[in-house]
Order: sequence, then structure tokens, then C-alpha cells
Amino acid sequence: MVNLELSVSTGHPELVATIASEIAASGPIPFARFMELALYHPQFGYYMRSTPPAHERIGWRGDFYTSSDVHPILGQALAAQAEQMYRLLGLPHSFTIVEMGPGKGLLAKHILETCAHRYPLFFQHLRYVLIDRSPAMREMQRRNLAPWLDRPDLLAWADDLSTVAPHGLTGLLFSNELVDSFPVHRVQVTAEGTKELWVDHRDGQFIECLKPLSSDALAEHLDRLNPEWPEGYRTEINLRALDWMKELAQHLDRGFVLTIDYGHTAQDLYRSDRKGGTFLCYSQQSVNEDPFLRVGGQDMTAHVDFSCLAATGEEQGLQTTGFTNQMSFLMGLGVEQMIAKLEQDSPEFNAAIHLLKPNGMGTTFKVLIQHKGLVRPELDGLQYKPFFGSVLATQSAA
Repeated sequence: MVNLELSVSTGHPELVATIASEIAASGPIPFARFMELALYHPQFGYYMRSTPPAHERIGWRGDFYTSSDVHPILGQALAAQAEQMYRLLGLPHSFTIVEMGPGKGLLAKHILETCAHRYPLFFQHLRYVLIDRSPAMREMQRRNLAPWLDRPDLLAWADDLSTVAPHGLTGLLFSNELVDSFPVHRVQVTAEGTKELWVDHRDGQFIECLKPLSSDALAEHLDRLNPEWPEGYRTEINLRALDWMKELAQHLDRGFVLTIDYGHTAQDLYRSDRKGGTFLCYSQQSVNEDPFLRVGGQDMTAHVDFSCLAATGEEQGLQTTGFTNQMSFLMGLGVEQMIAKLEQDSPEFNAAIHLLKPNGMGTTFKVLIQHKGLVRPELDGLQYKPFFGSVLATQSAA
């Protein structure tokens, strides 16, 4: 564990000053607030501002890369899955795909290309909406989706779901590596009970301090987890993800929610031997645990609790269709046939295999699918089930 009290606070000068000013005015802030400002401050946040041409935020040369940067095969598989969902919904006149947190727009590009070439009827009735608050990312998305901008009513951008479907949506709401970047509360077990990590600013440095939990919602969530963690145990709680799931359930009338991210079931994520949590920072393909090192200049993530996402969805009317990993999801959608068309040992072949690696992206990334307005739909992407029984139970393991 990094000793954050010895860390030198560096990063975007205006952002550092803004956070320090807020702390000076009102006292220490919960780490979740610090992470929110570092990543999503409207002017200076990591995801919100434009980067210099020499610095690519997302991609092989950037701070981190996503599945869509590796190979188009994920987009091709998602297009096939979406087309099956369209048929299961009875070929509706309008089918809306909403991608939340679309990154550079590469996944949208691969999905639209596949639909246009392989599923003309589906493509004719398709509407694709990208939800992103970042002007810098929207600009990049528009460049990658330029071939589709002239088709009327195909593409749209929105800040949130309320402007997309105020009266309910029919189609698919999906995200790829979005939830892991939501601001998280960090908690630690002490001799006096579970405390929350707050951030203070002294002598020009951000430092951590342990204080009482910042909200009743956080305390209630911990009570539901009913953990038996040892003293010194530290982990992350993503309350924002639960609010997000409630919003998805509210705005979906008929259709599916598909969430891809790296994460675990609650039983795995909150094991007593996972005592350091999963919080990490990424910069230029390097990893560290120090959020005060490059404030506003590095990504921050924590692994996703899929059990709580599923449970929250069920409380709000979303049924759990299935839970699998990326390798099994892609295999169910015919990835082996797609790869067979590639020249063996070519760069394209090796890139596609990278998405399936059992000890890498293939099993680290999980896929949660939920549905509403249908009775027990069977999806090709859920043919292979590496998880069984009550694996999504929310109570953590001792």
C-alpha cells in the first residue's frame, strides 16, 4: 500500500488549486468527491479537457486501452447480439442503442459498420445515441463516426438519458468500461469500526485522513453487504453505479441493459484476503496506487461489483438475463468463426485472440445482461455460462 501522506501532490495546476480551494473553504472532502473532481471537473478534469496532439488518452499509445482499441471483433459481436435482441422484441419500428461512455467512438463505428453490411433490416430501424459529457471526447467520436453523420436520425449525442427517452425507450442500453471510472467511496476497517477515506490539503500536499462515513446511504450499503473484514482492510464502494442502474431501469420501457467491465461478484470482490482493495491509477500504460501523483493527468479506476448492479436492477424492475465473461460472451456470438477468417499469426489474428485470453481480458472482463418487458429471453451471448447458482448474491464472503 502506498503511503499517501508522503506523496507530492502534482498534476494540472488549475485543478489542484480548485480542489485545494474547496477543501480550504469547507474542510476535508470524501475521496469520492476528490475523484469526481479529478476525472470530471467541467474545465480541468481528466476526461473533460482536450489533450495535446502528442498525448493520446485512450489507445495503445495512451494512458490505457479498451477492447475496442484491440480489435473490431467486439463491436461485430455486439452488433450480432443487438440484432437478435431486435428480433426478440418483435422487430419494433424503432430500436435505439444507447452507448454510455463511448470513448473515442470506435465501438460505435464497428457496430454500425457491421449492422450496415450484415443486418440491413435492423440497420434501417436503428437509432444510435452516444451519451458523453466531455466536449473533447465528443469531437473525437464525431471524427470516427464521420461516414454516418449525413444519415438522418441515425446518430445523436446527449448529456444524459432523460433527454434521450423521456417517455421510455425500446432497445439496448450498454456500456463498455464505464462503471469502473465512476467515483468511489474508499473505506477502511479500524479498531473503532469502519471509517471512510477523506482528502485534506496541508502544506501544498493532498493527504488522506480517516473520518466517519460521509452518508447514511454508504452506511446502509455496508450493512447490506454484512462484511466480516479484518482490521486494516480497505476497499471501495461505488454508490454512483447503483444510482446509475436505477436511472437505466427508469428509462428503459422494453429491451436490454448490457454492461461490460472488469470486476467481480460481491463474494469475490470483498473477500477478506483482498485487503488492499482494487483502486488503481493509469498513466502512459503504467500503473500506480497514488491518486495525488498526477491529479487530472491520470485515469482512476476500481473494479465493479456486479452483484450489487444486478440486485439494484432487480429492485427497479430489471430481470437478470445472465452473467458471463467476455470470452464466453464472444464465443456464444461466433467469435471462433470470425477469427477463422483471419490469417493465423497476423497482427489482426493476435489482436482478436487478445480479447479471449483466459488469464487476461477474456476472463477479467465480465458481461452482465438484464432485460425488461420480455419473458426469459435466451441470448446467443449467454450460451456459455462460467458462473452458476447464486454467484451474484450480494453478501460478501468472510
